[in-house]
Amino acid sequence: MPEVELRPRGPYSLALTARLAYDATRSYLDGVLTCALEGELVHAWQRPSGEIVLRAESDAAVERLRFVLALDDDHSEFLRRFADDPLLGEAIRQLRGFRPLRLPTVAGALLRALCGQLIQSNHARELDRAVVRATSGRLGRFATPPTSETLTARSPADLRRIGLHARRGATLVGLCRSLDLERLRDLPIDAVEARLLRERGIGPWSLGVIALEGLGSYERGLVGDLGLLKLCKALHGRWVEAEETAELLAPYGEWQGLASVYLLRGFARGLIPLPAEGRRPTRTPAAA
Repeated sequence: MPEVELRPRGPYSLALTARLAYDATRSYLDGVLTCALEGELVHAWQRPSGEIVLRAESDAAVERLRFVLALDDDHSEFLRRFADDPLLGEAIRQLRGFRPLRLPTVAGALLRALCGQLIQSNHARELDRAVVRATSGRLGRFATPPTSETLTARSPADLRRIGLHARRGATLVGLCRSLDLERLRDLPIDAVEARLLRERGIGPWSLGVIALEGLGSYERGLVGDLGLLKLCKALHGRWVEAEETAELLAPYGEWQGLASVYLLRGFARGLIPLPAEGRRPTRTPAAA
């Protein structure tokens, strides 16, 4: 199978980026990411020198994998601007090569957002896997990525039997039928936001998931994410409302989506400084 060697733009770590790449369509094992893409199984790994090797038969699979891995989306400006941020500084130093792994289709990101509305993340991941396996074709041990066509082949009632709540199933099928979801990548994020937030069952958090994992945009944060709520509680010494996670992310401007995942990953690893007695660190303005 042909191999293509690519140099990512900016700092990049496949180990950090693909560490959680376990769903119905892909896995990351022994340093190799394996995905079902464009009708074939493709593979990616990183050389010690930093280059990413992609093994795929078709140019279409290579281009889709470049998008999934975010190889061309240099986040050096984010790293520079917030290197001294009191919350993110240590996470940036230790996770600087991390970029959120994307999904091959916007339809898949919509499904993930709707499944992810469940409080228990493990249950949400299992539900995502179950729906994809029940609606998509197979390539070896992997399912093929969901599309609007495969998802709308099942009714909301069928999806309910798989485990997706009836209201979420109706939102999924309705959006897949009424919109060309994959063309949303060609629109400004403001236009996508205005359209999706009109839908029942799509709020700021779901928009953030779709933006990060489906559109490849870092501009919308994971407002209301349970992990960010826990972080805010640790910072303030009290339980907070979802709106306060928006305030947490606001200083990061157009990088709110990337800041969200760095805060979440950093918080999980103990890299976010938590002030004593609920005193929050003073944030200094970032350089423009």
